[in-house]
Amino acid sequence: MTQRTHLDDFLRGRIIGRLECGRTQLEVSDELGIAQSVISRLWQRFQDDGNVSRRYSTRRPRVTTPNEDRYLAVTAKRNRRSTASDLSRQLSSATGTTISRETVYRRLGQIALYARRPVRCVPLTATHCRLRLAWSREHALWTPQQWACVMFSDESRFSLQSDSRRTFIWRAPGTRYRQENIIERHSCGGVGVLVWGGIILGSRSALHVQIGTMKSQIYQDVILEQHACLFRGAMGAQFVFMDDNARPHRANIVSECLQSEDMTLMDWPAFSPDLNPVEHVWDMFGRRVAARQPSPTYLPELRRALLFEWWFKKADSDVKVENNINP
Repeated sequence: MTQRTHLDDFLRGRIIGRLECGRTQLEVSDELGIAQSVISRLWQRFQDDGNVSRRYSTRRPRVTTPNEDRYLAVTAKRNRRSTASDLSRQLSSATGTTISRETVYRRLGQIALYARRPVRCVPLTATHCRLRLAWSREHALWTPQQWACVMFSDESRFSLQSDSRRTFIWRAPGTRYRQENIIERHSCGGVGVLVWGGIILGSRSALHVQIGTMKSQIYQDVILEQHACLFRGAMGAQFVFMDDNARPHRANIVSECLQSEDMTLMDWPAFSPDLNPVEHVWDMFGRRVAARQPSPTYLPELRRALLFEWWFKKADSDVKVENNINP
């Protein structure tokens, strides 16, 4: 797009003079190389007030004072989850000045505060951190052959209403991982199904779709006896089974089942989903299910979509997961 140029007063006078001499607007437009719409507006203005000089306007006066700008900044930093509408209402209540949401965004942007999605993490105590570090050091020197005997398993919930993460916080660039900009969360809600799956280098278990809560009896009868025991029988005593510390996994009947099947259980630090490579599978799995068109709208449809994605689109995800398991 070419830069817009303004007509000087001399050229405006020439246009009006030719029109007053009886020339048509189209003739003047062709002669001077000016759009007919410009000539039409200039002639209409001359007929209305007899003036064709360019009108100069000043910028819109600033609504907020420097003190009010500082009030917005302090309020946003104290409560980083406040929306622009909340900040506008708080400013109006405190000072009587009414501003729009866009003005709030501009004022905070001038001091490098922008609305961004927060980082989400699992809440960890000092004990959790110590146990995670100990586990990492213990397994740091494991060989690929040792990892090839480990089946990593986990449950994950898939919901019909996805978490769009529309909660924003006010933060400056480069402060993404500061404590005040992180939201700790361990669970998610919504109507959906619970799935269990296990992965091992070069293979994976069948996907179990659980409607409702995973009880310890279901975990023993279905997960261990119908899935994990198959790999234990095929690989022998070197097989190692990994699951997290959820209550159904540590029930007495589950422990007795593991002992009776002579199945080695890997010690796992609590609250450590980021150490489990199966989480990469759930991430890719969830993206594929969410990208389906049309998206599932009821539970049986969601269950069919999960089973289809698990079995028929697994080759590339297996390669990515193996790359994360191998040191």
